[in-house]
Amino acid sequence: MTHGPLVDPAELPGWLSPLVAATADLDADMFRRFSPPAASARDAAVLILLGEDPERGPDVLLQLRATGDDKHSGQVAFPGGKTEPEDDGPVATALREAIEETGVDPSGVRPVALLPSLHIPVSRFHVTPVIGYWEKPSRVWAVDPAETQAVARVPISHLADPANRFMVQHPSGYVGPGFAVPDMLVWGFTAGLLTLLLAVGGWEQPWDAADVRDLDVAWRSTGNRGAEV
Repeated sequence: MTHGPLVDPAELPGWLSPLVAATADLDADMFRRFSPPAASARDAAVLILLGEDPERGPDVLLQLRATGDDKHSGQVAFPGGKTEPEDDGPVATALREAIEETGVDPSGVRPVALLPSLHIPVSRFHVTPVIGYWEKPSRVWAVDPAETQAVARVPISHLADPANRFMVQHPSGYVGPGFAVPDMLVWGFTAGLLTLLLAVGGWEQPWDAADVRDLDVAWRSTGNRGAEV
């Protein structure tokens, strides 16, 4: 199986089960057409960790990468990274990276679904997104400041709020979805996956896709200086 539920969706909370069930019907070919992987592509995985706060409702774990020379420095991302030889598949990669980057306790994380793999041309990674249910939330933090500036649980309701959504235009000409999160701008690969989750999970609200902001303007509006562009 290349994508779909890893557990019976009926075993999950009502806010999560429709999303997990819908992963079985995603068009893998659509994901491949997004950008076909090159022969030199390296396997990687990210963890889309969804939990529930008693007051704020469902949320997702995001991290702000440290600034530096890396292609993705200063960007908001899901925990994740490249596959190591000892990893037994994308779930193992995603969990290992999440532990290393955020300190999450894996005993409280239940992998529930896989999304079709996507290729990221700029880093030449062939990435498999793993959806996890945070059954028993634990403390998380920026384990290595050289890699991560901050870690945050962001409410799904905040991401779905039309006031926090717009399109971002990169100097290269790329235009894609963006989200304003306090002190963070979510764009690129991560914003694309969040857009998919909101739609498939039934959380999306009508928003103004004609609101296109230059990347530097969008960064400043969220209070995140981000990386140089």
